[in-house]
Amino acid sequence: MSLREKVAKTFKSEDTEEWLDKVWTRPVGYLFAVFFKKLHVHPNGVTVLSMIIGAASAWFFASGSYRYCGLHGLKMNIIAVVMLAVADFLDSADGQLARMTNQKTRLGRILDGAASEVWFIPIYLALVVRFYYHHSVEFGWFDIADNNGNTLFFTGLLLLLCLFSGFVCHSGQCGIADYYRQIHLFVVNGKDGSELDTSKKQRGIYDSTPWKGNVLWKAFLKTYVGYTARQERLTPNFQILREKVNRRYGSMAAVPDDIKQEFRKRSLPLMKIANILTFNVRAMVMYALCLLDLPWAYFLFETIIMTGLAEWMIRRHESLCADILKRI
Repeated sequence: MSLREKVAKTFKSEDTEEWLDKVWTRPVGYLFAVFFKKLHVHPNGVTVLSMIIGAASAWFFASGSYRYCGLHGLKMNIIAVVMLAVADFLDSADGQLARMTNQKTRLGRILDGAASEVWFIPIYLALVVRFYYHHSVEFGWFDIADNNGNTLFFTGLLLLLCLFSGFVCHSGQCGIADYYRQIHLFVVNGKDGSELDTSKKQRGIYDSTPWKGNVLWKAFLKTYVGYTARQERLTPNFQILREKVNRRYGSMAAVPDDIKQEFRKRSLPLMKIANILTFNVRAMVMYALCLLDLPWAYFLFETIIMTGLAEWMIRRHESLCADILKRI
């Protein structure tokens, strides 16, 4: 079996894999997964390692200004990019390793979803710190006096934009993109081919788990309950569709094939948008803007362009679910 075939066996699905992931991230992640498998490392351990490396890249992003620090700043930027890329390879490897070794766990699912948050929170704050120390060119563009008062004021504004960009835009966009991919797999492959969760089920697990000896696990579960509930609030037509399918057919597997194929056909283009909203495009834009010494512009990209894409995807998916509802 060729390396390409071995890597393909670790995909969640051809439908939901991004082109760049297929040709780059997944092959490298597979090599990491094989390495960790030989060392008998659990997939969750690989996820934690990716979190540490990704979060640590923030220090290098904060120090990466070529315009103000010359070659030292450029070197720091390159180190930051490499570290975040390695973190992404490891984030791919954990899922591949879990599928290779059949070590899928609910904690792994939660950790995997939280990985990008652990990376990007410190990185976003690092970009604000970078602006605080290096902003004189931008102030010059708008003829703003470079004094302590103006520095604090505009850094404060950027911090507010950073928090909105990270906790509202980034978190929401990645969450709904992941949910739509799981919906696609759920409809096409059934429950066994998807990791689609419900907030009701997660709430039951949370409520039935005692606090004693499970404090960290309860905290994870609490976060995941809120995460799944937010996804469900954004997808009312799909929630109605799922309930109607359960009442009429008992499960998604029993839905007529022509209806599932129609859903797949119309959902496939949305998978491309979902992939744009996750890591690769987001990271490449941030890399480019940091190397161009315009890190603050990344927050505008996320709040305007990525939010527009997410809103368009949500409307299209809701329309799709509404049309499928009419056929059931």
